[in-house]
Amino acid sequence: MLLTAGAVHKLSRLVTKDPVTSPLRLPFTRFRGQAGPAELAEDVRGQGVRRAIGELVTCPFCTGLWISTGLTAGQVLAPEATRLLSSGLSALALSDLLHFARVGLQDVASR
Repeated sequence: MLLTAGAVHKLSRLVTKDPVTSPLRLPFTRFRGQAGPAELAEDVRGQGVRRAIGELVTCPFCTGLWISTGLTAGQVLAPEATRLLSSGLSALALSDLLHFARVGLQDVASR
């Protein structure tokens, strides 16, 4: 379960906030600026279906539900590939956490 949770967290942040996936969100969002380290702030645009998709692709909680569903189905249909994907994404999420911890410790040490 922790492996899946880490994978859902990382993939939902990647889909909804990462600069590398911003071209996929572009038809549904308007760039606002930086939201944090390696994350973008975007406003949803449009009406109807376009707006609904924009809400989905900018909300890590909303996207996380669908990613979790997909990974859970993957554990049944293709367990080895899903475990490999989940392991990689969880390792990346833990790596991000370690980066933030290091920066935080550097800030504390430099005071």
